[in-house]
Amino acid sequence: MSTGRTGILGGSFDPIHYGHLAVAEEVRVVLQLNRVLIIPAGEQPLKPGGNVAEPVHRLAMARLACVGNPFFEVSSIEIDRPGPSYTYVTLQLLYDQGLDDLYLILGADSVADLPRWREVRRILELAHIVGVSRPGVSFDLAYLSQIVPGLMERLIVIDGPRLDISSTDLRRRVAHGRPIRYQTPDAVVAYIETHGLYR
Repeated sequence: MSTGRTGILGGSFDPIHYGHLAVAEEVRVVLQLNRVLIIPAGEQPLKPGGNVAEPVHRLAMARLACVGNPFFEVSSIEIDRPGPSYTYVTLQLLYDQGLDDLYLILGADSVADLPRWREVRRILELAHIVGVSRPGVSFDLAYLSQIVPGLMERLIVIDGPRLDISSTDLRRRVAHGRPIRYQTPDAVVAYIETHGLYR
């Protein structure tokens, strides 16, 4: 893998949508990243009950969504390995592959959740944390800096694009026969229809 400033955007992507893509592009431009790795989670440890769509479908939808942006690259690194998708393990694997300037892109809700993450100190050693604001979600920096030592030195806060789209809502809309076009790329809409996902 080539080195350079690499953004990491992980998540269930169940399904991926324009909110995810807009955040990735915003951070890429603001921080002048060489690329952004989009990494669908295999099994998210903090989301009990698992994902609705199988990993193969979430990976395929992410790849379809990223076609057309040469700076986006979809990685199966978490889906390819068994067990929970711990972020520190993923970052370590990427670092071992020669990526040493990593920027972990997190929504405000995930930043607020950092104290619950496994090996958060190792995460801070391996990557900068990019906290992206989301509509209606905030985090208490003073509190977090006490609970997560070293966070302030590694945290970059960016005011993200205000697209209030959620995967949970998209799944609900599909289940009720409501449209999701213009909230996620047409190729993803077609994939969901073709494979009968979320019905």
